[in-house]
Amino acid sequence: MSSRQPRWTQTWLGGTRAAGADLGYPGERLGLPREGSGAVAGWARRIGAIVIDWLICTWAITRGLLGVDPVDANWVSLGVLAAEYVLLVGTIGMTFGMRLTNIRVASLDGGRPVFTAVLARTFLLCLAVPALIWDRDQRGLHDRASGTVVVRA
Repeated sequence: MSSRQPRWTQTWLGGTRAAGADLGYPGERLGLPREGSGAVAGWARRIGAIVIDWLICTWAITRGLLGVDPVDANWVSLGVLAAEYVLLVGTIGMTFGMRLTNIRVASLDGGRPVFTAVLARTFLLCLAVPALIWDRDQRGLHDRASGTVVVRA
């Protein structure tokens, strides 16, 4: 085997970049900058934002304001999280956790997403599985279905 062609295991384990394919940076196909404001948000920021939002919705709102034990009625916490996403992303483009991690949800044209896109995105996000499957632009299935992208603010 020549030294220029990688073994099939190297391609499989290392992804398409190991095979020599240049896919560009995340968001390049969408016309987004590589770094700075408007660039695709990384996974660390996104996970940080959802953890903050989940803690706020579970403990501060569900337990503190509503007086419901989130362990016994975990669907209440999920409902509060969905309401937070619909209300906040639909009006200001970001949740509390997103604000703290300096990211926002944007439509593909860079503006705030329309309300129907926010509803679809929130529903799919609550299912969790679509958010765990993403493309090379780091957009989960919930972002692709709603025509949105999470960018740095």
